[in-house]
Amino acid sequence: MNKNIFEIVEEVLKTNLKYVSDDGKLLKAMVYSDVMTMDKELLCLLLSNEKIKERFFKDVNGTLIFDKQKFTWFIDSKEFLPDSYTKYMNKIGLTHNGNFISKSNDVVLDFPYKDCILEGGQNKDDEKRKEIFYNEVIANDEINRMLSPKVFTNAKKYTKDGVEENITFDNNDNLIIKGNNLIALASILKRYEGEVKCIYIDPPYNTGSDSFNYNDSFNHSTWLTFMKNRLELARKLLNDRGLIFVQCDDNEQAYLKVLMDEIFGKDMFVGTVVYRKRKSQANLSKDLSAIHEYILIYKKSNLANLKKISTSINTKEYSNPDGDYRGLYKTMPCTNKGGALYTIKTPTGKEIKDEWRFKEERFYELLNDNRIVFPKNGEGKPRYKLFLEEKQIEGVIVNSWWDDLGTNQDANRDLTKLFESNVFSYPKSEDLLRRIIEIATDKNDLILDYHLGSGTTCSVAHKMCRRYIGIEQMDYIETVPVERLKKVIEGEQTGISKMVAWNGGGSFVYCELLEDAATLIDRIRLGDDESINNIKSLIYSDDRIISYILKEELLAIDNNFNSLNLEEKKKVLIKLINKNKLYVNYSDIEDEEMFVKAKDKNFTKSFYEDF
Repeated sequence: MNKNIFEIVEEVLKTNLKYVSDDGKLLKAMVYSDVMTMDKELLCLLLSNEKIKERFFKDVNGTLIFDKQKFTWFIDSKEFLPDSYTKYMNKIGLTHNGNFISKSNDVVLDFPYKDCILEGGQNKDDEKRKEIFYNEVIANDEINRMLSPKVFTNAKKYTKDGVEENITFDNNDNLIIKGNNLIALASILKRYEGEVKCIYIDPPYNTGSDSFNYNDSFNHSTWLTFMKNRLELARKLLNDRGLIFVQCDDNEQAYLKVLMDEIFGKDMFVGTVVYRKRKSQANLSKDLSAIHEYILIYKKSNLANLKKISTSINTKEYSNPDGDYRGLYKTMPCTNKGGALYTIKTPTGKEIKDEWRFKEERFYELLNDNRIVFPKNGEGKPRYKLFLEEKQIEGVIVNSWWDDLGTNQDANRDLTKLFESNVFSYPKSEDLLRRIIEIATDKNDLILDYHLGSGTTCSVAHKMCRRYIGIEQMDYIETVPVERLKKVIEGEQTGISKMVAWNGGGSFVYCELLEDAATLIDRIRLGDDESINNIKSLIYSDDRIISYILKEELLAIDNNFNSLNLEEKKKVLIKLINKNKLYVNYSDIEDEEMFVKAKDKNFTKSFYEDF
């Protein structure tokens, strides 16, 4: 029996164990990554089979040219590796046919099972297991109310004096939201459309890492759709002077640039920063050692501009011995030959007549503003404070090569020191976020990070007196970013704290999207081989599954369900959930069947009612 081209490619790829998971399945994402980098080992493997060579290589004047685009379409196609899970999905009508990303109105929801948080007991032996990342592409005509404003619950305000409950929301409040970031973005749009000055995100890169499981569930087109949905909402949230910074690596940078050109406009592209994320070279690659990442910068309109900084300032000349809230400074002479002539008194009462840099009225304004410094004995000539932040206003345009900032290793060391243990993998440097916030915002401007992770963006924004919104759907939001921000309020001294003379203070509000059908997804995620069939029975009988599949139809193909492995069973049960019912809609806040508590009603109404 002759094998078709799909079977041939699978068989050939599986001869290289790097493309095979521990359970014997092909790691499509690993193959895709090597295709993108034109990996020599992969190309030789494909050339070893005549039928593959004939299908995907062209002879041009005696030179074989690999058709990379054709091969990526091939491995992304639904015909490639149609396992029992795919066959089951076809039977119940839940498959999705793709289209051009820029023209698609589909939505990708994601339900991560593992993320970049460190898990106890994980080691190198785990690397070949496939990371489970439940994601779903939902056709535009199935969305209905999914992206309408949602009810908030469990709202509380953290201050230096403790925790406040039974609160209402104020426009000056900083905000941390737990929930699906797509739905959370759609919910805050009602209040914050056109209000955000700066967005920074460090999204999942659609690849594996040196220490964590390879993610084989997010294929290339799905990842781009995932990004597109969120970037479209992000653009609406930016004000006309707003800027967005998106950090990524080599795997998706080129494709992401094209996508963002579509969403923001090619003429709104500001530039690409190359950020050196590590100082030392890692010998983990056979070819190039990746020591950099990219930051794509776009603006909402031509009204937006990056602020200048000075890359030549020697910051070692600056200090803050008296803890001035304005940050680092150095002192400069107040005397100036040919300046204004008048007499001043020192703190000891001694009179000094001289020519001064400032007019007499201005001198005493600076003195009252704690900007004049006298010698310790109180008798010498005074000097004035020149603050680093003010000096930088006089600076130069920032360049696109950032190798003068803190690295990922610095960030990991600071976070480990702060929590006295390793709580998060690959946190971002506070120094990096300081640079971004400095060139994009002023004090009291609003900053958004909807891939909050360890909370670096909001921590730096807090220390730099900016307002902020952070969104994260993982459970560690309460144990890492929220706890980190509580420590910031207490005045912790890691990261940029000393640089900006941070001494604590401020507050933030934490809340969650009120779950409805999302509780079913939580139950499915936590299921095991013993409980999954009971969970299935509950799902089949629940009125929050999609309405066009009858229970009788599900029971009729139940044998097919039993042939799936555990993770495939979880994926298909999640797909049965009606995504319009994941969270409680604001329009249903008075519906008695939703059991919305009085304090949740008060907080939610205070968030929406004036907008």
